[in-house]
Amino acid sequence: MNEFLNKILSIMIPFITFIILLFFYPPFLFLRFVVSKLKSIFSEDVAGKVVLITGASSGIGEHLAYEYAKRGARLTLVARRQQRLQNIAEITRYLGAPDVLVIPADVTKVEDSKHFINETVNHFGRQFTHATNAAPVMETNFWGSVYSTHFAIPHLRKSRGKIIVTASSGAWLPVPRMAVYCASKAAIMSFFETLRVELGGDIGITIVTPGLTESELTKGKFLSKEGKMVFDQEMRDVLVSAAPVEPAERCAKAIVDSACRGDRNLTVPSWMKVTVLWKMFLPEVLEWCNHMMSITGPETPPTEAPGKKILDLTGLKRILYPPSIQ
Repeated sequence: MNEFLNKILSIMIPFITFIILLFFYPPFLFLRFVVSKLKSIFSEDVAGKVVLITGASSGIGEHLAYEYAKRGARLTLVARRQQRLQNIAEITRYLGAPDVLVIPADVTKVEDSKHFINETVNHFGRQFTHATNAAPVMETNFWGSVYSTHFAIPHLRKSRGKIIVTASSGAWLPVPRMAVYCASKAAIMSFFETLRVELGGDIGITIVTPGLTESELTKGKFLSKEGKMVFDQEMRDVLVSAAPVEPAERCAKAIVDSACRGDRNLTVPSWMKVTVLWKMFLPEVLEWCNHMMSITGPETPPTEAPGKKILDLTGLKRILYPPSIQ
């Protein structure tokens, strides 16, 4: 019986999906567009509100701090590098943040996560928005987000606060040499989408899925086979290839605007949304293109990948990469 039912569903579901996409999706998109414009008009004012940002020492996390500071928010900055956080804190104060709390911590440690949540609540005496931006490893990306969110939820419930989580378009795109990173981002998306259902609207959750964005990774920082962090811009060009890199500042502004509107999801840049359709309808073509651009033969070094050769021969790096990572 199950086999017969699955056969029926295999015929009916694609047909129904096609009908829905053909007749109902266009008006739905128009309605979504109108609602989005209305949300922009009545966007949230975050002046004086408390925002906790993990991964605040670099990349999107750093620029989220700057963007919220410009809007007058009170900040808690969390990362492992204390001196770097102190420097960023000074800039945020200059930009307009009335109160900035710096907490050196490792989000992969449960006690650290509990500590910076409690310190934030004790210092500001109020609820806060929690923005997660973690480094690209499974333990930090996934469990770091889970731990800190777990301790933040009771406080966020009291004032119907918000969570902004930085996932990645790599959650659905098959990016060569980034399997663990993509898996961690897919796990984050699944976790927070499920959490949104469980919370039932008590806490707003904005899931951000950026494309390639300016960060320490796109500047060439990698974990070597020996377990040490090294800079290798040749390998950076192999991984990033001939793809546009979004400036972190622009990405951060889009994230804060989206959270203030109360959006459920944000993809930056917006054209990356269409890659979901590529994944759904043309997975073989997508996989073939990624493989052709990034993978070399077993006897050929990765730096000979076609994508890097295109960068070197055409000079596209000057156009596609922000000046700070060229």
